[in-house]
Amino acid sequence: MEFETILYEAQDGVARITLNDPERLNPITRPMLREIRIALGQIEEDETVRGLVLTGAGRGFCSGQDLTEAVIQTGNPAETVAQSLDEFYHPMIDALRALRVPTIAAVNGIAAGAGANIALHCDLVIAAQSASFVEAFTRIGLVPDCGGTWLLPRLVGEARARALMLLAEPLSAEEAVAWGLIYRAAPDESFAEEVRTLAARLAKGPTRAYTMIREALESGASHGLSAQLDVERELQAAAAGSADFREGVAAFREKRTPRFGGS
Repeated sequence: MEFETILYEAQDGVARITLNDPERLNPITRPMLREIRIALGQIEEDETVRGLVLTGAGRGFCSGQDLTEAVIQTGNPAETVAQSLDEFYHPMIDALRALRVPTIAAVNGIAAGAGANIALHCDLVIAAQSASFVEAFTRIGLVPDCGGTWLLPRLVGEARARALMLLAEPLSAEEAVAWGLIYRAAPDESFAEEVRTLAARLAKGPTRAYTMIREALESGASHGLSAQLDVERELQAAAAGSADFREGVAAFREKRTPRFGGS
């Protein structure tokens, strides 16, 4: 389908969703969230896709909620915000986290507010060195949403999470790596190529194993060791029954690079 707020393409096993309002640093609107969900649905149905890159057009990743959106300017603000979260943000985040392929957030510039937190829901976050992250909510008298209060303490610890949320100060890409917030900061001049290389690597890997790792990590956040060992047993048994495991073992024995099919 034709999209109005995002760009979507799928090539060589990699889907790419680009937030597409570059003049305004790609602010989030309800139509954009709706279109992202549609694109995620297309990925679920396209068996040739084995990885996703989520990025922004131009010099920014995402500046957060579009505060000029008409629906924000009318009606009861409390009801409007709650409805936006329940009907638009949360279903999109759930779909992103449940996607059957590994996900990469390629943060090419500022990632602010909801934009920052959406990026952090991806499996890997790689940022250009000139990029930054800011939990901008308190600048307008709001609290972090889109899972920020759940994600940040788990990623950087409670003390740093509190500082990010209370002070709303930008965190550079290199600081984000040092804090454990993101995976990598790449030089601006090689950022695009590093994203392509990383996405191609994941698209050629054991896709189901990647998403089972995500599943194990998520369950581990609320399990004790004994319960998590049970989860690992079940996931490992499922992985051992896959075609990718058989191919991996064959490649090991034959001393060659495995040719994973993703199943």
